[in-house]
Amino acid sequence: MADNNRAELERILELQRTTFTSKRPEPMHMRKDRIKRAIALVRDNGDSFAKAMSADFGNRAFMQSMITDIAATVAAGNDALKHMDEWAKPDKRKVKFPLGLMGAKAEVRYEPKGVVGILSPWNFPVNLAFAPLMQILAAGNRAMIKPSEFTERTSLLMSELVAEYFTPDEVAVFTGGPEVAAAFSSLPFDHLVFTGSTATGRKVMEAAAANLVPVTLELGGKSPVIMGRSADLEKAGERIALGKMMNAGQICLAPDYMYVPEDKEEEAINGVTQGVASMYPTLLHNDDYASVVTDEHFDRLQNMVSDARDKGADIIEVNPGNEDFSTTNSRKMPLTILRNVTDDMQAMQEEIFGPVLPVKTYKNLETAIDYVNANDRPLALYYFGQDKGEQEQVLSKTISGGVTTNDVIFHVSMDDLPFGGVGPSGMGSYHAVEGFREFSHARAVYHQTKVDVAKLGGFKPPYGDAAKKAIKAMMK
Repeated sequence: MADNNRAELERILELQRTTFTSKRPEPMHMRKDRIKRAIALVRDNGDSFAKAMSADFGNRAFMQSMITDIAATVAAGNDALKHMDEWAKPDKRKVKFPLGLMGAKAEVRYEPKGVVGILSPWNFPVNLAFAPLMQILAAGNRAMIKPSEFTERTSLLMSELVAEYFTPDEVAVFTGGPEVAAAFSSLPFDHLVFTGSTATGRKVMEAAAANLVPVTLELGGKSPVIMGRSADLEKAGERIALGKMMNAGQICLAPDYMYVPEDKEEEAINGVTQGVASMYPTLLHNDDYASVVTDEHFDRLQNMVSDARDKGADIIEVNPGNEDFSTTNSRKMPLTILRNVTDDMQAMQEEIFGPVLPVKTYKNLETAIDYVNANDRPLALYYFGQDKGEQEQVLSKTISGGVTTNDVIFHVSMDDLPFGGVGPSGMGSYHAVEGFREFSHARAVYHQTKVDVAKLGGFKPPYGDAAKKAIKAMMK
């Protein structure tokens, strides 16, 4: 990265931090004004963003972009506006007896941290930059955004619009490749948000650690679907197909593999294939079905299928229109189901992030639970079934970032639920009050009584009987 570009990153960081400090305390109406401008930016330019995203992908459904990237982001902003006054209220806390009787008080104030960096990905390029921004602004911070180079047109449009709606000391966008991202992640922010792969997340966290910058990492992983014996396999199959085909499976929360009862495998697979056919009767020239984002990503998925085939998996290509994909360069890929998978296959070792669905079978539910627990904790877990006891067994014996039962992905769309991973699938969360507090400093404040508490409690030397009495009371 050129020295002058690095200098510009540092200049804007210093500008934002200096302005942040000089403007404190900033009234809530200023925070709300910034959120309203962010909402207007996304809402008023939704069509342009959707067209840019489609051009970046090669094809991406206009209506899908409007739902997942535009409307969902506006909703996140509106939710912040609705609740931020309540979120920002200090929490009254208890003080040790009998200090409260003497007039002592304690509280926690939720105060802005300063300047927050956002490293956003390509798969939902508008939502995953602006949804966290809404809560960052609600908490009273400034923000710098580095969007993905894989969605170049969208990132450029984002940069132009942010410069139009915000001053550089409020929000700024920096475009560029991996060298810009590396420099960005090494800046001494007051907080850093990264959405992407686990491998890159480790590098981001390592860079942030040099400056002791706290991080929020939304990473992903292999989110399982556990199909119970009581599941409606036709309905479940269609919902899994939707989650796996939306954005061509390029979703951190996409169902990564399916675990089904051994005697119901055929029926479960049929449910998925019928679901695909009902939503996508054709794929190649269907504007509702997205392309894989780049040749590199497409080749990786093709190699993943070849690896599974070479190691003994049965390959089921779900191609409702019997189309010929070999003569196109559109990067459209049909859903490819893998049966008889083994753990040495690439598809069972890496997050898939595309329209490939391995299927595993179990005789006893405990086998599926043990498998999930033996691997990295996933960003999401999905259970299908009507047996409440079995559902609770799955929930109480596994750990994941979040859960949706009898569907997939939907928990992320609930504004009042936190969203985040655990362990290799991430740390920290945003959405809801948890997101507001993620980007706030919980500042402990104690107001001392007029009484000389240290002397009264025996805490002042020379120590004597009062100190012995205090120690005895504290150790009861």
